[in-house]
Amino acid sequence: MYIIVVGGGRVGYYLTKALLLEGHEVLVLEKSAAICDVLTEELGSICVRGDGCETTTLSQVGTGRADMLVAVTGDDEDNLVACQVAKYLFHVPRTIARVRNPKNEDIFQKLGIDVTINNTNLILESIKEEVPTHTLTHLLDIRDKGLELVEVRIPEHASTVGKPVKRLELPKDSVLSLIIRKSRRPIVPSGNTILQAEDQVIAVTSHDSEDALRAVLRGE
Repeated sequence: MYIIVVGGGRVGYYLTKALLLEGHEVLVLEKSAAICDVLTEELGSICVRGDGCETTTLSQVGTGRADMLVAVTGDDEDNLVACQVAKYLFHVPRTIARVRNPKNEDIFQKLGIDVTINNTNLILESIKEEVPTHTLTHLLDIRDKGLELVEVRIPEHASTVGKPVKRLELPKDSVLSLIIRKSRRPIVPSGNTILQAEDQVIAVTSHDSEDALRAVLRGE
């Protein structure tokens, strides 16, 4: 794929390096001449000095043929503008934006950004995974479909322990995809699969049905 990365700082550098190793065509847009020099010295001629929010700059680097634009500057406003210009003026199929302030994430989504990456929320989810009383973890948002991938842990006291999956009244838009058990291989659940204490259930559900799914799996 041809991927444009807006922002050549630490996040942009490591992202670009990883994408190049995977064989993608990558171009970095960076305002700082010093950062451009470092990227060119270490990664080759993949950096163009310019403002990723400006239409002229995006046109010059062939944004119209890009498969994806990823904006990872340290400024939420710049990331939003770069993604919007790419999506609505150059019709880039996929836009991804880094969001530093969690309060801005809803705005980004409402304005049509396909994927937002919020470092604060990622850290919070990692913390929640280590808290035994926390029974649901967000793994992935599939925003263009209104769905999300979640993990629900079955506590020892849950009334669903010992019950087969077919007896669960799951929300209509929820599907159990995988069950992970300690010291065992992952299980693709069927109707006859019996839930056990400490099962980690991976499921696809809608945002609206998240609480209902958790309640069903825990027998609340």
